[in-house]
Amino acid sequence: MVLSFLFVHRLFCSTTMGATLNLVYAVTIILFTISSTSHGYDPLDPFGKITIKWDLLLSSPGHHTVQVKLENMQEYRHIDKPGWKLSWHWESKQVIWDMRGAETTEQGNCSAFASSGTLPHCCLRRPTIVDLLPGSPFNSQVSNCCRGGVLTSMSQDHTNHVSVFHMTIGSFPDDSGEFTMPSNFDIGVSGYSCDNATSVAPTKYSTDKGRRKTQALATWEAVCVYSQFRSSQTPKCCVSLSAFYYRNIVPCPTCSCGCSSSHCVKPGEMPPYLEQKHDPEEEVPPVVECTKHMCPIHIHWHVKVNYREYWRVKITATNLNTMKNYTDWNLVVLHPNLKSVEQVFSFNYKSLTPYHNGINDTGMFWGVKFYNDVLLQAGKIGNVQTELLLKKDMGNFSFREGWAFPRRILFNGDECVMPSPDDYPRLPGYASSSSSSAASSFVTIVFCFLLLLFV
Repeated sequence: MVLSFLFVHRLFCSTTMGATLNLVYAVTIILFTISSTSHGYDPLDPFGKITIKWDLLLSSPGHHTVQVKLENMQEYRHIDKPGWKLSWHWESKQVIWDMRGAETTEQGNCSAFASSGTLPHCCLRRPTIVDLLPGSPFNSQVSNCCRGGVLTSMSQDHTNHVSVFHMTIGSFPDDSGEFTMPSNFDIGVSGYSCDNATSVAPTKYSTDKGRRKTQALATWEAVCVYSQFRSSQTPKCCVSLSAFYYRNIVPCPTCSCGCSSSHCVKPGEMPPYLEQKHDPEEEVPPVVECTKHMCPIHIHWHVKVNYREYWRVKITATNLNTMKNYTDWNLVVLHPNLKSVEQVFSFNYKSLTPYHNGINDTGMFWGVKFYNDVLLQAGKIGNVQTELLLKKDMGNFSFREGWAFPRRILFNGDECVMPSPDDYPRLPGYASSSSSSAASSFVTIVFCFLLLLFV
């Protein structure tokens, strides 16, 4: 009798423990997939990258004409002000004689060409290139240049996601003059890393209204990818939740973006150093308002109204960074009911289906041009908000167990810290049963471990 009792308990415990281990394994896989964005791969944008393409247009000993094109092929990440700063390392003694559409930040030591009458544009072994500003002289421009280094994302603005410039490259007097591709590329934007250029099929150009095709002598391409961990070791945004059927607001987790309050600003105050002039070509570190979460960006998701066939949500993004306006901001949201979005008010919206397999649970929101496409810095008007109407899918729609709230939210491509799933607002009467179920499961697992230990 005792042996039968122990056998039953061992079987029950092993079954429960096995299920628990399987659950832990599944959660680990999910977390690994979610955190993969910190290692340069984004499952929501698996083909997202920035390419640097070099086209050799003309070449003779000591004289080469090159076109360089930066193309942002990411769905929702963009390069904001102060823009890209492209740099590389010359493998041989090469100089830049002339540039169109961009310029180097320094000329360097060109004394070797003092007797030539004209000095090169740049003689550095590692030049840094910046895009020209809007309104630059017409004779300095080329097509798709002069936006101050800003590259829009593919979804938000497909027409401005490319930057182009031309260079005339020469050699030092004691060099052979052969063209060699540089290495060690960097676009000068936090979070991005680039590989070395590889040879690809020569780029073809259309002339005479498409009647004739010409091509580059040779083409190389380097690829740059984004890692949130490289950009910042602490998150940049957090999410709070509320609902009409839940009396409390679930806040952002404490210290979501760090716990240091040495550089925070009390609401309504403006410290003197914020009024000082800053280099517009450099990214200024955030100085946030003092909060429990200490995040520059705060996202709030509120379940507002429940209709017979629809339900309504309000989304608010608040800028708590006193140092920055977020231009061309965007939100990416994962929610199972986004496949049934009926209407979005005051924001643009696009459904994202990165694998083209019919799974439609991801959407992108961004501001309307000249209306709310700029998220102003901390203050009374430092927020943007919208409401969306979603059609109920009676097959899976429910307010129970926190189903009405998003699984993930990203701001400008960076993952936001979500509250714990256990804290999600639930319908009255279900929170207690859920808690008791979780408690009973925990007690069962502990009992099984103790039983196996002492039997």
